[in-house]
Amino acid sequence: MKKTLLFLLIFTFLMTPINVNAECIEPPQIAAKAAIVMDQKSGRILYEKNINEKLPMASTTKIMTLLLALEYGNLNDIVTVSKRAASVGGSSIWLAPGEKLSLIDLLYGLMLNSGNDAATAIAEHIGGSVEKFAEMMNKKAKDIGAYNTNFVTPSGLDIGINNHYTTAYDLALITRYAFNNYSKFAEIVSTKEKTIPWSGRDYDRYLRNKNKMLWQYEGGDGVKTGFTNKAGRCLVASATRDGHRLISVVLNSGPMWEDSQKILDYSFEKYKPLKIVSKCQVLKTISVINGKEKYLPLQYNDDFTLPVSKEEILNIKVEYNIPKSIKAPIGIGEKVGIAKVLLNDEQIVTIDVVAGKTIDERDYNYNLKTIIKNWVNIFQAENS
Repeated sequence: MKKTLLFLLIFTFLMTPINVNAECIEPPQIAAKAAIVMDQKSGRILYEKNINEKLPMASTTKIMTLLLALEYGNLNDIVTVSKRAASVGGSSIWLAPGEKLSLIDLLYGLMLNSGNDAATAIAEHIGGSVEKFAEMMNKKAKDIGAYNTNFVTPSGLDIGINNHYTTAYDLALITRYAFNNYSKFAEIVSTKEKTIPWSGRDYDRYLRNKNKMLWQYEGGDGVKTGFTNKAGRCLVASATRDGHRLISVVLNSGPMWEDSQKILDYSFEKYKPLKIVSKCQVLKTISVINGKEKYLPLQYNDDFTLPVSKEEILNIKVEYNIPKSIKAPIGIGEKVGIAKVLLNDEQIVTIDVVAGKTIDERDYNYNLKTIIKNWVNIFQAENS
């Protein structure tokens, strides 16, 4: 089984268009204090620089604000803007006290124009107060696994604040979670331009996304820019090519556009997506005890694609933890065991192995019918 799988992986990889010099591509040197490129589907890290260093992150904070709004809010809710929200400084969508907007409109203002006033209005609506919302942000970060992150504000403004920070790794992890769980997240962060209502005026607010990667980078489809004097220039970017999305983060980077493009270019050129297992692919059969059928086909419960370099193909293994037999009854899709995908002997992911069909238990009536059928067959054979 392992030899067959390895052959199939090599064949598939050789059929995949690839830069013949990919193995010679060196990681780029960049100015960012910390940076990462993470594959959205697998979570594999393709580029890293100081990925666990705690740093302020400016308005990339708003990725978590958007995530929580999608998780806990109703997009059709009408939000009333407080005096506190309307008075927040920095980048703005010019909200007025008492103004009423839908939550979805505020989310576009949050991500396209980086509205700090919108961030505060959203936080108060979802959490009851900015302080309560910050608690929700921190709890969600820990739930996701972003253990080196602490939020104080929903906007990223850090004037007079010393404990608002994250890491390149945590920010990529949070962004990956948002992409994996909310299609609306991908829709909002990839929007280039939008108009939303402006109460009391006979024209709408025009919003234009500050993320230049949407225009100038092939496949660019997100995510968020940020800047404060303390954090420097920060950018979380994403790009998708041939259905393969990568997430990049650069923190405290003067040339943030150039740095982001360099590390994304490197990652797309060096690593190519390879489908390791396919959903519903039959990997083997096992015997069935006391079942109406003798053998049960086993299948993978999901697809799994991993970006790999050309030289890594021989170091991929799939190991199985499955029983030699199983007792009936068993239903289609029922978990039977697991498959572990390993790269360089390091476990990358586990995938459930499930029953490929339903097999019922042999009962009295079934056994009786089987005996009668066998007798009939013997009788017919002797008299033929």
